[in-house]
Amino acid sequence: MKKPIVALIYDFDGTLSPGNMQEFGFIQAVGKTPAEFWESSNNIATGQDASNVLAYMKQMFDEARACGISLRRSEFGKFGKEIELFDGVKEWFALVNGYGERQGVKVEHYINSSGLKEIIDGSPIAGEFKHVFAGSFIYDENGEAEWPGMAVDYTAKTQFLFKISKGIFSSEDNKMVNSSVSDDKKRIPISHMIYFGDGDTDVPCMKIVGMFGGFPVAVYDEKNDRKRASALKLKRQGRVKFITPAVYTKDSRAYKIVCAIIDKIKADCELEKLI
Repeated sequence: MKKPIVALIYDFDGTLSPGNMQEFGFIQAVGKTPAEFWESSNNIATGQDASNVLAYMKQMFDEARACGISLRRSEFGKFGKEIELFDGVKEWFALVNGYGERQGVKVEHYINSSGLKEIIDGSPIAGEFKHVFAGSFIYDENGEAEWPGMAVDYTAKTQFLFKISKGIFSSEDNKMVNSSVSDDKKRIPISHMIYFGDGDTDVPCMKIVGMFGGFPVAVYDEKNDRKRASALKLKRQGRVKFITPAVYTKDSRAYKIVCAIIDKIKADCELEKLI
């Protein structure tokens, strides 16, 4: 039989990085503070009764144009290189992959983010992911961003769980993802998913993963009491099964949780063979 696949699916901002990805270069480049940028973005959303995600994308577009900054994929990638990551993130993927291999399990990593794919693709960990599901722009014939191509809010995130399950690596697809596929034909059952998130925008995904037997995990910045309180609230409400500091070293709670889940999934698969 084929090795079981375990999918680790991560939000990005607040989960792998201690801040929003726009705060590591872009906002400074347009001469704003993070507080000023997000206040303007939120005012657009509130004033127009619009999506917060589309509002921040418009804010980025307008600020860049006003400052003469070229919005090309290469420029977004430069901002991605400046992203700060939580302790242990760079080494995390090799750690988990190695443990999975020793247990006879294939591990895959995915991003499911309301941020920008173009920035994530420039980050130091971009090559670690099987696929990145995130927002993106449409580009004109000169390679300049001219319109939002994909805006990923907290409910849109849920579709990507089903795409990962069925082995669909396209943000555009809306046909295959809705096709009926029996559980035994799905590439990765949701019960083999571990979902890492840090806040309210991850709740729908956490709920779905938990409902279908998977493992939602809330992470929090140890230096941020508000984030810790949010994680504890998610645990009390039954939204997640585990909470852990956003530390990804070999001796971290996050690593122990993931290893234990891999062990359980492998044992369940072995037991299934005996039925």
